[in-house]
Amino acid sequence: MHALDEIDLTMLRHLRQDARITNAALAEAVGLSPSACLRRLRLMERGGTIRGYTVVLEEPSEPGQVTVIVQITLDRQTDQHLRRFEAAVRRCPEVRQCFLMTGVADYLLRVEARDAADYERIHKEQLSRMPGVARIQSSFAIRTVIRG
Repeated sequence: MHALDEIDLTMLRHLRQDARITNAALAEAVGLSPSACLRRLRLMERGGTIRGYTVVLEEPSEPGQVTVIVQITLDRQTDQHLRRFEAAVRRCPEVRQCFLMTGVADYLLRVEARDAADYERIHKEQLSRMPGVARIQSSFAIRTVIRG
């Protein structure tokens, strides 16, 4: 991975806003020739700074659907315990995102449920039964302000 300069960082900011921007438009936005811009882009891709491009889908917002932010604390933080928990959380389709954290909780999850009763089921039947879970703290989101 090469050190990023200000032009690289500006290119990445533009790509975060619109990964489908044409090379010509990106080059113009950062003040480079198209060939120089493409060379920098390929260098960031080969070096691992840019690992891929994706499509962000608008998730359906069904009436009553809730987003729950869940903090999970494990009873032990050994590599084996972390791997077992992560394998279990990957099998839970309602968990849309999972982050290993520093601080008070070990993991932060974004869970989508049909309603509060559905989240209660997810909590009781899935989250609380995952290996090594010592504590679960749940917060219901009021609304999404930024979706990236």
